[in-house]
Amino acid sequence: AKFAHFLDSMGYSTVLANGDTYRAGANEQLNVHSEALGKKLITHQQGGDPTAVLYDAVEYAKAHGIDVVLCDTAGRLHTNKDLMSQLEKINRVVSPDLTIFVDEAIAGQDAINRARDFNEMAPINGVILTKTDADTSGGAAISIAHAIKKPILFLGSGQEYDDLEPFDSITFVDNLLN
Repeated sequence: AKFAHFLDSMGYSTVLANGDTYRAGANEQLNVHSEALGKKLITHQQGGDPTAVLYDAVEYAKAHGIDVVLCDTAGRLHTNKDLMSQLEKINRVVSPDLTIFVDEAIAGQDAINRARDFNEMAPINGVILTKTDADTSGGAAISIAHAIKKPILFLGSGQEYDDLEPFDSITFVDNLLN
């Protein structure tokens, strides 16, 4: 939702897609954001095929001249082979132009492992780290960028839609050293 808000501010049109079809409340949670932002939400019934949802969202965007499809997928543990295989299927069927890995800065080594495994199943173009206000060391940003050799694109630091900032390496290092 924060990224949709950011893209709006840059003049891009967006549609949201809920590929988290198994988690109870996922549709409702994303629907709250889509309504608050005035965005179309593409979703299916709970338990449906996430790949089908995301495919439908891409088709909707093409039919309506929408610039960007933002696909939210289920959070996944890198040790869950079924969810990781599902990610590979989504990547193969939807063939996204850009894949962004989103995780919490406070997740530590788990985030690094998830990023590595995610990158193997669906090559990552960049990273968004959330909860950076709770990680003053910046370790996750440095470690993930180093582990997968992909840039940190944005840092999230709060609950508001404006609490997403483009990553600035100079500011990041200044904050790290101060």
